[in-house]
Amino acid sequence: MYYVAIAIFAVAVIGGLVYSYLRSKKINENGVETEAVVSRVKEIEREDSDGHYTTDYEYYVRYQNQNGETVEAKLGNPPRFLTEGTQLRVKYLPEKPKYALMIKK
Repeated sequence: MYYVAIAIFAVAVIGGLVYSYLRSKKINENGVETEAVVSRVKEIEREDSDGHYTTDYEYYVRYQNQNGETVEAKLGNPPRFLTEGTQLRVKYLPEKPKYALMIKK
């Protein structure tokens, strides 16, 4: 039973990595480029099995899509320590606008 749980976990992790890679690849190849601004930074604190806490951050950007609508999207590949109000360029897929990738210079 223990090995089945490990196998299921491994398949889930690998599946998540493949999905993330393919999504990023599709955005890089077919995404629409636009100006965005960091709209909020969400701090996430996690406790590991040893009782140690780590802090991670999720970054969100606001931009206007091709239809002129304002969209807030999770930023997929942010550098550390972005602050609210930072302007940057992103790419997004019109059919899935709630996730964007930062265009690195």
